[in-house]
Amino acid sequence: MDKEKVVKEVPEYSLQKTSAGASIAKFRELGLLVFILLLCVGVQLRNPSFLTLENINDMVTNTAILSILAVGMMLVIVTRGIDLSIGATLALSGMISAMTVSAYPDTHPLLAILLGTAVGVVSGMIIGLLISKAGILPIIATLGMMNAFRGMTFMVSGGKWVSAHQMPDSFKAIATGSVLGLNTLIAIAIFIYLAFYYFITYTRTGRQIYAVGSNPESAKISGINNDKILWLVYTIMGGLSGLAGVLWVSKFASAQGDTASGYELSVIAACVLGGVSIAGGSGKISGIILGSILLGILNNALPLINVSPFWQMGIQGSIILIAVVINALVKRGVDHNNLMRRRM
Repeated sequence: MDKEKVVKEVPEYSLQKTSAGASIAKFRELGLLVFILLLCVGVQLRNPSFLTLENINDMVTNTAILSILAVGMMLVIVTRGIDLSIGATLALSGMISAMTVSAYPDTHPLLAILLGTAVGVVSGMIIGLLISKAGILPIIATLGMMNAFRGMTFMVSGGKWVSAHQMPDSFKAIATGSVLGLNTLIAIAIFIYLAFYYFITYTRTGRQIYAVGSNPESAKISGINNDKILWLVYTIMGGLSGLAGVLWVSKFASAQGDTASGYELSVIAACVLGGVSIAGGSGKISGIILGSILLGILNNALPLINVSPFWQMGIQGSIILIAVVINALVKRGVDHNNLMRRRM
């Protein structure tokens, strides 16, 4: 078969595969939205303070950092990967930024954000090279770098904390300030969602990310540089982790070696709840928004209705497990439909 013909046919099949599951994905997102609304009503009946403006603002603000990280994790999972190092990258970038503004109080907040993001980008680039060039499995590469980054955080800080009184007010105002009447964290999250929605929907590189996740071999035959795409998504994940590190430290006014320990599991959970397929090739911005909101609601609502911390973990785990089962069933249905089309 002519190579030029293959190049034209492979992306077309990829688009057909994507459209095959589009209606199912919309139905799943609608179901998730209905579940969120019912959950809010149920919690409100138990505790009238849940849907107050103040609590909603706190809940959305607390979910902003999670939702920012979920965007990067979605891209990683779409390419059939995983990143277990984001909590450690967040801690490292947050610590370096906090130590910088502590030593130089006149540092502009924007410069602190750029510094933290740069640290994250470099971290992501290293992981991307290990996976794309060295051929190391994502779970192994990110697990190893997670420990390396966590160790570097303790090394640069000497095992000490950077507390609120050591940070200038301008740095702490990053998380408490507002842009056009919105909290800065929420405004940044909205900007990132809009930017990445455009990126994955309307750019060639964005479509190539899904092609690599759907069928790496076909993507390679069609002329896509798989290694470049893998390197890119882990670099993006690192950059968003670095940004989240600065926002985290600014919000909680504290930087320490074990910051965000285990937080990567919450980010992965938000993606799974939002319908991102662990098998790769499938995931939507609208889905991870709903997944992040649901996780944020659970974290906020369960303590308000006096659910035991042990039960909280069990309830969250059960909901995530149900989401994984639903995703598996949806993928099986989509794959079956695609197979029937190919036979026809």
